[in-house]
Amino acid sequence: MKEFDEDDNIVEFLQFRNSDEVKAESTTQQPARRKWLLITIISSVAVAIIITLCILKTGPTTNTPDLPQSAFEPDATATAPATPHPLRKTINAISTSGITFIDTVVNDIPLNIFITSNLTPHLEIGYDCINDTSNNIMFFQAADVRADNKKIVGAFVLHGTPLSWGLSKRGFCAIINDSVTIGVADNSPLFEQATEVGGDFFRQYPLVSNGTLCENELKNKATRRAICNIEGHVAVVTTCDSRESLHDFAQALVDIGTSNAIYLVGSDAIGFVQGHIGKYGDWRTRKFKNASFIVWRNR
Repeated sequence: MKEFDEDDNIVEFLQFRNSDEVKAESTTQQPARRKWLLITIISSVAVAIIITLCILKTGPTTNTPDLPQSAFEPDATATAPATPHPLRKTINAISTSGITFIDTVVNDIPLNIFITSNLTPHLEIGYDCINDTSNNIMFFQAADVRADNKKIVGAFVLHGTPLSWGLSKRGFCAIINDSVTIGVADNSPLFEQATEVGGDFFRQYPLVSNGTLCENELKNKATRRAICNIEGHVAVVTTCDSRESLHDFAQALVDIGTSNAIYLVGSDAIGFVQGHIGKYGDWRTRKFKNASFIVWRNR
């Protein structure tokens, strides 16, 4: 009789296992493999969806992330209350000065809307306009000023003379032949046209482009102001004494029917509308030689 040890038994078992047993074992393993394969595929798809949503949520915005700090805007941690408008009134009428004033609330945000008509706009640098409120019907600060070197942020043309260059902010306002054009673009031919015909041009944060909200890097809350196109008219819109995020302000502008809008300097910057809003802000202690204003006068 042939003798064999334990190892021989193992070899013989491996060589002569019943084929039905092998098939049965394979059959029981396949569902388990398919189960783990399905789990792996579902997990991979879930991870891909999460990554895609994160990219979309934090995707590119309309301004560069290294935008210089404004000399007027508070930082993101500022919590001081906004300075109230001392002469704010609640009326809804067309004044003889060429300003239609609308006081309203949109998305719980109080808005003052000043629609211009038969007025001549232009840019100024310096504070002379503040002392000429008999001829100036309305003025608001226009381009921003850097907190570090106090220079104008972005391209700026004053009566045909370029004083500053650069993109920084994609929104623009051009004043050519007494006509105001508001838009959003990396490059606008209106900059060159303004230099050729003695016009004005400045850049600011874009808020609304063709009726669509524009996102921006500025995330703090402050008093907000904008120059806008509303039903073919040029208007200035402010948040009164309410501190709002730039996103919420832009959404309110969309909801009132603004087609294009760019920011005007907010926070405690200076503004004046004859008969409605007086001069305000702490400009007496924070005067900047490059502070610019968009001014409207009677024609």
